[in-house]
Amino acid sequence: MKDIVNHFWFYCQKARNREEFMFIWRGVLHHVCGEHEWALGRCLHEPLDHDTLRKEVILPGSPAHEALSQIVLNKRWLKDLEKFLTFRTTSKLESFQNHVLMYASKRFSFSPPVYEARTLLAALDYNHHNSRPAYVDRKGNISYKRVYSKKSQRYSVHTVRTKKDYSYIPQLQAKILKNRLHSTGGLPKRSLRPEDPRNLGLLPGIVPPPTAELAQAQISRGQVGLTLTHSSARCVFSGIMQQQ
Repeated sequence: MKDIVNHFWFYCQKARNREEFMFIWRGVLHHVCGEHEWALGRCLHEPLDHDTLRKEVILPGSPAHEALSQIVLNKRWLKDLEKFLTFRTTSKLESFQNHVLMYASKRFSFSPPVYEARTLLAALDYNHHNSRPAYVDRKGNISYKRVYSKKSQRYSVHTVRTKKDYSYIPQLQAKILKNRLHSTGGLPKRSLRPEDPRNLGLLPGIVPPPTAELAQAQISRGQVGLTLTHSSARCVFSGIMQQQ
């Protein structure tokens, strides 16, 4: 099943239109049977290795082959084929977002200027090290790392890249020092941007009443409290007089 899914996504990226995709996509029904050349075409893959050739094939006309044919040639989902042909994965964007979390974790609160600076540092780090070559050991072999996926419950391998060098940091420090030496005053005061949420101030959960109404309510509460105080004093004084 995984090989068929990989076959589908690979040719979604390779095909330019529906006709070209369908011509290639129907070939999977021959490929699973061990037929890599047929009357109207052939598979586009390279010569298969020994391990791939040892995989069990599906017999043509068998119940498994008939079930696969109904899935591969299903008209209900093939009508939306154009959406798959223009599909582009978001894995690189998700990788960058995870990289930003290394500099600005969600567990901490940052002011907008600090968060912007940390995001820019993350972008510098990501762009500088994104095209690192693969790590080659002493024997000249490319190193790989095993990664286990809880979702698919299987292992996969990823290419190990060379270590980061952060060679852009000295250049960044030199530019910062140069700008500071040539500045005519102290550190500039950074004004808030119009979209900065701090411009809105405190945002309560209720609509504020008019100031005059609040002042009148406060005066009324003061008068009531003063009346209660006088009444309590009279009661206490009367009690003392009765005891005497």
